[in-house]
Amino acid sequence: MWEGASTGERMMRWAARAEHLAGLPRRVVVVAVGAFAKVMTTVLNSTHVHNPETLIRLVRSRPSSVPLLTVSNHMSTLDDPLMWGFKGFPSMDAKLARWVLAAEDICFKNRILSYLFRLGKCIPVTRGGGIYQEQMSEALDVLNGGEMYGFLRLVITIQKVQLHTFPEGKVNQEDVPVRRLKWGTASLIVRAPVTPIVLPIFHSGFEKVMPEKACYGRRPPLPLCMKDIKIIIGEPIEFDLWSLRQTALTHSCEENLNNLGWPKTSPDGLNEAAQRWLFTSISDQIRTAMEKLRTFADASAATQE
Repeated sequence: MWEGASTGERMMRWAARAEHLAGLPRRVVVVAVGAFAKVMTTVLNSTHVHNPETLIRLVRSRPSSVPLLTVSNHMSTLDDPLMWGFKGFPSMDAKLARWVLAAEDICFKNRILSYLFRLGKCIPVTRGGGIYQEQMSEALDVLNGGEMYGFLRLVITIQKVQLHTFPEGKVNQEDVPVRRLKWGTASLIVRAPVTPIVLPIFHSGFEKVMPEKACYGRRPPLPLCMKDIKIIIGEPIEFDLWSLRQTALTHSCEENLNNLGWPKTSPDGLNEAAQRWLFTSISDQIRTAMEKLRTFADASAATQE
């Protein structure tokens, strides 16, 4: 992290604005990264994608007022952008390119990296900073179709907004069931004025392209090639938020721990205990969907052997 840098300097929100230098730097970065992803997934490695048409349809053709929230497991530091490089996906379109939550301590170590990741539509989040940290508010703005223009926040309608999250919270390269999910993704779903379409994705193989402990216990200097990659795209998850909120009200209690900036009550009138139940319920539903995709991937691999 930069020593002596203010929060505003580290966050570089100005670089993430759509009108920054007429959008040219963003387009250059998105095209370059998208081309790299396509070469890695379609040329240098073997990639099989199940149900790609669902993701492509939702990215290109869903109602412009409905945001898309994609969620996936986290197998390597290259999951994003490589998972978007498969054939047919518009990975080099700056307007359709996803926004993604990225770890501040990894992607935003200095001014150069921060600027490049910001141009690549990455939102820095502080791991362990809680679901009400300032950066999560920015993620909510993006999910709602809002961007920063000048010194004023203007909420505009941006067609085909996609936000991607890794709700596990960190890389895990072991072949094990999906871990318990962090609450950040669930909180975005609950707080969004328009409930987003939530699409689960499971992938495997990126841990072989960028293993955490390949060279003397470290990542390799360059991505590895000739690996098999599988991307399993599920179907949208439906959430009955009204019913979930009503059930959450029954879990309200007098005591509020008020940790990590939690408000005493949410706009729905839910105290901390109720919010925790609500976020846990939604996270468990997402985890179940992701685990089904993992099981499907394992079954498909066993059939091919």
